Amino acid sequence: MRSVIQRVSRAKVTIEGSVSGRIGMGLLILLGIEESDNEDDIEWLAGKIARLRVFPDENGVMNQSVTEVNGDVLIVSQFTLHASTRKGNRPSYIRAARPETAIPLYKKFIEKMRTETGKLPQTGEFGAMMDVELINWGPVTIIIDTKERE
Repeated sequence: MRSVIQRVSRAKVTIEGSVSGRIGMGLLILLGIEESDNEDDIEWLAGKIARLRVFPDENGVMNQSVTEVNGDVLIVSQFTLHASTRKGNRPSYIRAARPETAIPLYKKFIEKMRTETGKLPQTGEFGAMMDVELINWGPVTIIIDTKERE
């Protein structure tokens, strides 16, 4: 699994003119799932994201997690995070998981984030054409890949 995590002051996802998910202060998680991902990846990634200390404490130091600041989470599936640009100019998405693999893992990730944060995450819609709006607070953007575990 590959994720791009952005600390936001607010974010929303719109599908065909209707808001699918909206949050205030918290984390926007763009989530890419590949064929080799499994529930171990979900466990590790959800825990890592929920405990990331990227929110300021009383001294302005990034020392608090999304749960410690009672922040929200918005999760958006994004298969393009697994794009390969090695050959030519048209990206290949061969590493991205097919829907029959990705959808159950995406749903399990949402549920695991709910368990980790104590709040139901807002979401986009898997496979839909979505408009994502955000105010990146900082800016703070972190990329995490479960295959690297760093």
